[in-house]
Amino acid sequence: MNIKDKTILVLGGWGLVGNAVIHKLIPEKPKQIIVTSLKKEEAHDAVKTLTKEFPNMPKNYFIPWWGNVLVREQFKDADRVQLLENPETRKILMKDTMEELGSEILKNSSLYKLIKKHKPHIIIDCINTATGIAYQDVYTTYKRIKHKTANKPTTEDILAETERLLCTMYIPQLIRHIQILYNSMHEAKTEIYFKIGTSGTGGMGLNIPYTHSEEKPSRVLLSKSAVAGAHTLLLFLMARTPDTAITKEIKPTAAIAWKKIEFGSIRKRGKMIELVDVSLADAVELKDKFYFNPEKPFASSGKPLKSVYIDTGENGIFSRGEFEAISAQKQMEFVTPEEIAEDIIFEIKGGNTGHDVINALDNASLNPTYRAGYLQHFAVDKLATLEKQHNLKSVAFEMLGPPKLSKLLYELHLLSTVAQTMKGITSKSAAVLSKECTELITRDGELRNQILSIGIPILLPDGKRVLRGNEMKIPVRTGDEYLPVTKESIDLWAGDGWVDLRVSNIRQWQKRLNALMKEALSIPKNDTSSSHVRTVDYWNNFGEVSLGRVVSWLFIHEEKGSRIKD
Repeated sequence: MNIKDKTILVLGGWGLVGNAVIHKLIPEKPKQIIVTSLKKEEAHDAVKTLTKEFPNMPKNYFIPWWGNVLVREQFKDADRVQLLENPETRKILMKDTMEELGSEILKNSSLYKLIKKHKPHIIIDCINTATGIAYQDVYTTYKRIKHKTANKPTTEDILAETERLLCTMYIPQLIRHIQILYNSMHEAKTEIYFKIGTSGTGGMGLNIPYTHSEEKPSRVLLSKSAVAGAHTLLLFLMARTPDTAITKEIKPTAAIAWKKIEFGSIRKRGKMIELVDVSLADAVELKDKFYFNPEKPFASSGKPLKSVYIDTGENGIFSRGEFEAISAQKQMEFVTPEEIAEDIIFEIKGGNTGHDVINALDNASLNPTYRAGYLQHFAVDKLATLEKQHNLKSVAFEMLGPPKLSKLLYELHLLSTVAQTMKGITSKSAAVLSKECTELITRDGELRNQILSIGIPILLPDGKRVLRGNEMKIPVRTGDEYLPVTKESIDLWAGDGWVDLRVSNIRQWQKRLNALMKEALSIPKNDTSSSHVRTVDYWNNFGEVSLGRVVSWLFIHEEKGSRIKD
């Protein structure tokens, strides 16, 4: 891809890798670069520095943006701990993560608004997403719950801690982030999304010798690795989705260094470390209990901790001893941000570095095989033989999901039973077909009860009555005892998983089958090349209806569910 004149969004542009990426991008002459960071001062500092370094760039060439891309716009600058302490904001966070993704949640997202505003052609994501999610630390939340439940908690206490736990769970947050990212890029027509991921351990294994203060290896540290792995597989799936950005990921397996080396005050999480004044007389006697907080806070000396340090960006500030230890041979060692940036630019421009994890997964995955493709015909033929032997149709069991699959298969089964062929379905009146399908499920109790017993209701032609069994797959039960019935809700439920005998749905089936037949007939009869699969012959000359083949065609054309990689 040509980077020239493209709008580029660099998520985490203030950070070590993000800054190096921007420096490597500028010679490629993009149209504009949006530089983001978590904090306002960081984003402005990055843009101010870049403007000084590249004074000949046009005005507003570098655009600052700041905030948390994992929450809605109104919370992007808020402290997450404070959001979780407030019952109202906590409920909004929980809803934004746990509810089904709808327009309201999507369009209130800070990430959606950012992408919608700038419509970037390229997104380079340098945010350490796995760390941001995993370091919310579900284990600390567990300890809070454990402590509360041991001390006769009130209902309000239990409710508050349960809500905090739901807001802290890693996977729902990650899934929601990917859903919003995908939908936002699809709407903005973003062309390439490039993620700089993490292994979580700087390339080391479970034997990593430096870890958090808990057991070795730390559960919190391994949580970061687990989230990073889940993140990669979700990106792998996004890369296999049609009509979205080309998706790539580089996953450095070493420490990333460095930004600067100097002498000065030492800061941790943006705050200066103050020296406390503790004398030998303040020694604490070890008795029955050892408290985390001192009985009386020690006085601050008012002086900052000052020393020589190496600044590794988002990974923190290290002393000489710390850096020398982790970067030594056979430890984490390190990779420079410039090397990562060079790989990113080369990949975006169409090169192959061999470091794209998504491509590596593509090549390492076991894809569909020739043998299985050959045997598919054998399996289908054997199933058909047994159907004839037992005088029945094997339609759907609702084991695979989604319920729409079973709904479509049974609707088509009813239509093909009363009309025999595709041409028969399309040539009859929709009203007549609706009546005949209703008569069929009225007289054939076994067929009717098979449909209802697998959790698929049957909506009768008047649209006001429904047959149902003890279980229903749609609507999905999420804890409510009932849901309000409206015309819109009936249409939604019928579309998602009810056999729908209304005339309007029969007309929809006729429209589908006409489109299918038109597609097949558009293939010249003398074209016997390998270009086409779904020919007139494939459809049995529009005679006997193959339920699975037709529904697979619908999934490809209506649901846009086509596999794009083998």
